[in-house]
Amino acid sequence: MSKFAGLGQAGFGGVAPKLAQLTDAVLFGNIWESDGLSRRDRSLITVAALIALYRHEQLPFHLQTAIEHGVSMEELAEIITHLAFYAGWPAAASAASMMKSLDRHVP
Repeated sequence: MSKFAGLGQAGFGGVAPKLAQLTDAVLFGNIWESDGLSRRDRSLITVAALIALYRHEQLPFHLQTAIEHGVSMEELAEIITHLAFYAGWPAAASAASMMKSLDRHVP
């Protein structure tokens, strides 16, 4: 079972039940569990997209998830630095600031 199971329902099931159902069944149940890419690769892509689109509400969760999926702090810093030139300095600076709150001791 995915570590994401039930997150849609817990997060917004009370206000958007269909979105919660789709999040749990399709996004976290199908897309994240697909064999086409590793979870590590999916985390890298997701973090990059969230930074580039300035979707910082979801970023702390996905930065931590990337660490849990084997992405190093150094790699996250490189992603952020690289994206500063493609997504903009403010987006990168905000993402770098969010890295301070990560649990660096994830097994």
